Amino acid sequence: MSAPPTTDPHPKSPLPLEIHDLTVAYTKRPVLYGIDLEVPQGSIVGVVGPNGAGKSTLIKAIMGLLPVASGWIEVFGEPFKKAVTRVGYVPQRESVDWDFPVNAMDVVLMGRYGRLGPFKRPSKSDKEIAMACLDKVKMLPYAKRQISNLSGGQQQRVFLARALAQESDLYLMDEPFVGVDAATESAIIEILRELQSQGKTLIVVHHDLTTAPDYFDRILLLNMRVVAYGKTKDVFTFENLQNAYGGRLSILSEVALSRARKKAEGDTPENLQR
Repeated sequence: MSAPPTTDPHPKSPLPLEIHDLTVAYTKRPVLYGIDLEVPQGSIVGVVGPNGAGKSTLIKAIMGLLPVASGWIEVFGEPFKKAVTRVGYVPQRESVDWDFPVNAMDVVLMGRYGRLGPFKRPSKSDKEIAMACLDKVKMLPYAKRQISNLSGGQQQRVFLARALAQESDLYLMDEPFVGVDAATESAIIEILRELQSQGKTLIVVHHDLTTAPDYFDRILLLNMRVVAYGKTKDVFTFENLQNAYGGRLSILSEVALSRARKKAEGDTPENLQR
């Protein structure tokens, strides 16, 4: 008699995001080549690279907004469409029609629609969640303000509140720090870290090399291909940045690398004096 098949008593949970051999093309011209990526739960991953590297393309491909030429993408072990209610999204500000006649509360309530059945209207509970999310980003006093009448930083806070209202497990954020003031940037990173402490996973497209070592525990260096990916202290090196940016590196990169080194070494008084 053959022995019964054995099963793993502690099966691993599927990763929040797994990508294998992904190629994406616009009008037959590839803009992402052979991307392989595994993102563990509870990570804040910064997607960093030069203009035209395919950072936003990667986010759109994950969400099924662009056709995939080859390879596959899984979100919690499933195609994006099956896991869509577990994913929150903060788009680039420049991609939003800010003249659309809605107020801040309307925008945040849009984050609840994925949890509503067909033709159902937001409930009292949905509205309370939306108000709590506006309050978390310090925008509750502006709930009835037309979105077009808010500043850039306020608009970004509202879209962050919309993502929070989705109550997701994986968040995709495309340049959330662009065009915001220092106070808003600090508020955003504080919320990202709070979400991380709750076991959420965040993928954040980012352009500022000087803050990347402080904001992310993992870095994906992208330039149409994966240049390097892993823990920030291992990936954020001059050699990797040179490979990603080529001659476009600036003095700010030197500052960022210095900060990353000191952070990796523990920010001891001796290191800070170097």
